[in-house]
Amino acid sequence: MAKNGFTPGDGNSMKRPYLGRHILVDLYGCDDKILRSRELIRSLLVEAAQLAKATIVTEVFHEFNPHGISGVVVIAESHIAIHTWPEHACAAVDIFSCGTKMQPDLIEVFLKEAFQAKESVSRELGRGIATGAAEPRPQIGLEF
Repeated sequence: MAKNGFTPGDGNSMKRPYLGRHILVDLYGCDDKILRSRELIRSLLVEAAQLAKATIVTEVFHEFNPHGISGVVVIAESHIAIHTWPEHACAAVDIFSCGTKMQPDLIEVFLKEAFQAKESVSRELGRGIATGAAEPRPQIGLEF
């Protein structure tokens, strides 16, 4: 078992210790006014990080023209990132945590409610194998 206690299955009923948790959350039917506000999105991600007991290092947010916001809160445990599509009332959120004290599940629940999402889909990946060698990913044959 990894030091952080996270040992997800790899899809083959095999348990492996991972160094981190990467939660991918797609939010649908969100309030488009929230999705258009860079400052509100920034404050919600910072609040979510604090709620989860993450250690904030820095943050950066960018507003696209004509619409959409991308941002990341860098935390000592890794990061919380977002991209919004207000014209489609949706947002994609990445929550990556390799700490032992942070509670990433709280971020997911908080943001679903904060963005007033009518629907959501989330997936969780184990990142970085803590012991042993990683299995290589098949390479695409590109010739240069």
